[in-house]
Amino acid sequence: MQITSETSKILYREHEFILKVVKALEFEVGEINRKEIDVVFFEKVVDFIRNYADKLHHAKEEDILFKEFNVCAEDGGVHCNPVGQMLHEHDDGRGFVKMIEIGLKQNDKQKIIEGANGYIRLIRDHIFKEDNILYPMADDALSDEVKKNMLNKFKKIDSEKKVAIKRFEKFANEVAGE
Repeated sequence: MQITSETSKILYREHEFILKVVKALEFEVGEINRKEIDVVFFEKVVDFIRNYADKLHHAKEEDILFKEFNVCAEDGGVHCNPVGQMLHEHDDGRGFVKMIEIGLKQNDKQKIIEGANGYIRLIRDHIFKEDNILYPMADDALSDEVKKNMLNKFKKIDSEKKVAIKRFEKFANEVAGE
């Protein structure tokens, strides 16, 4: 299966920015025991995850895609429904980010490392499942009308948050060395 709808392509593209930040986070965690904690970097990563990955990207999934997918599943349009697991993983990710934040406040490298490594492992696996399972399933199962309505909602969100999106995507490209 592959991604075919514009909505899934938008979410997939956002994943690319999230993964850039995750790669930079992984590098910084690998360096953390050899130097002082780069508080500014970690604060920017937490800000990115909270506001881009969660409030923008996950909100599109949770408030729009997952709701439509659940309706489709209830109507028998799919053979299984991974939405519950995806929601659980979103919550787990929030917990790991909170751990990073607490580690920063306490100047606790181990807590930062534990939270960051947990988030890195979780989000890479999570994104793989969404890109390769959930989004293609949704593209196949949802009607063209539902996908069109979802796309309009996505575009409205992107328009309202255009300045923030540009800032966060610029940050992702910068930490990726692009």
